[in-house]
Amino acid sequence: MASTSRERLLDAAVSLIRTKGYTAMRVEDVCEATGLTKGSFFHHFASKEDLAMAAAERFSARADLMFSRAAFRDEPDALGRLLAYVDFRRGAMQGDLAGFTCLLGMLAQETYSTHPQLSQSCGQHIQDHAATLEPDIAAAKAAHAPDAEWTAHSLAMFTQAVVQGAFVLAKSQHDPAVAADCLDHLRRYLELSFNKPQAPPHAVPAPRSRRAAAARKS
Repeated sequence: MASTSRERLLDAAVSLIRTKGYTAMRVEDVCEATGLTKGSFFHHFASKEDLAMAAAERFSARADLMFSRAAFRDEPDALGRLLAYVDFRRGAMQGDLAGFTCLLGMLAQETYSTHPQLSQSCGQHIQDHAATLEPDIAAAKAAHAPDAEWTAHSLAMFTQAVVQGAFVLAKSQHDPAVAADCLDHLRRYLELSFNKPQAPPHAVPAPRSRRAAAARKS
């Protein structure tokens, strides 16, 4: 039962941080969302920061599991897997902004000066995820761009910079289509980097930009 209560607190923290931010989230909010008491909260976590550290760990582990089981892993070619990874992430950039943006990026930005240990931990999770792309990038580079000066590590980190930046822009404009557009540009950049233009799949349409929709109505 104790582990169930802990998981409920973690899930509530993930949801609240994504919607309210770390600073605005209070221990009382987490308890209210779970129906648990402060006594139960402090039985599992020493502080709000301790909760956020654990929530980031949980979020990262769940994301790792999701990516490990995603269909793009079945692509036989390394470059195909890399491009399909971008398509997979783009396809997820639809619906409610709080539902698809990254808890890790949010925490890293919000807490870099106030809670550096938390920010650094979130940044490490992002780097660890980027590292999972490096084998495919290295294989694709060897096959298609062996003389390129960039490294698999630098390109893997660049993909995450685009993804996290896409989340920020989408939130600033309240428009998921902005994020999808950024991923389309990332895909084209990768194709050019490997000199292998490929047509993207058409199964997932781009979310309609609110500005574009308003322009069509006017």
